[in-house]
Order: sequence, then C-alpha cells, then structure tokens
Amino acid sequence: MARENRSQRKHTPREQALKLFPWICAHCGREFDGKKLSQLTVHHKDHNHQNNPPDGSNWELLCLYCHDNEHQRNQVADTPDTAPTSQPQDRPSTFTPFAHLAALLKRPTSPT
Repeated sequence: MARENRSQRKHTPREQALKLFPWICAHCGREFDGKKLSQLTVHHKDHNHQNNPPDGSNWELLCLYCHDNEHQRNQVADTPDTAPTSQPQDRPSTFTPFAHLAALLKRPTSPT
C-alpha cells in the first residue's frame, strides 16, 4: 500500500521541473548536479504559485542567487517612488574624468 501512495502522490512543481528541464540556471547558466542540485529552485514566471501547468510553461529553474535577485527586482518595481521630489532625477552629470588627460600626457618624464 505504501507504494501506491507514493506513486499516486502529486509531484511538487520543483520535482516536475527537474524532470522537464536541464539542471541549469535559466539566468546565469550555472550547471547543477549531485549535492549542489538543492541550490536550484523553481521560479514561477508570472509570480503566481497556483499557476502550475503540467508542461512547465510558467516555470524556470533558477539558482538561489538569481531567484533572490528576481524577487528583489519585483519588490523594488512594486514599491512606490520614495525619492524626494525636490531633486531632479534626470540631471546630467558634469564630471569629466579625462578633462586634463592631454596635459598629463605632455608632461616631460624625469631621467632615471
């Protein structure tokens, strides 16, 4: 009976994704196997964890780092702009790092 329960058990999205996709992070391209396979996670592309189509079209395998980065980007995009409105954000930079380069290149070198 224990075998029947295991075979009838619905597989998690991660288990299904690991069967469907190569064990490579979809963002950074790192390959995973053996003990490191636990660092590969399933990311829901539409961020809806209830949307689990059997063909895996809403999933991608991401390493822990890329998965965290993906969710951080999503959180930042969802937060309202908290920057003070008194400072313009699109002000061009006035810094010119090579302004005096020509003068530096023309300097005479000291004899050694």
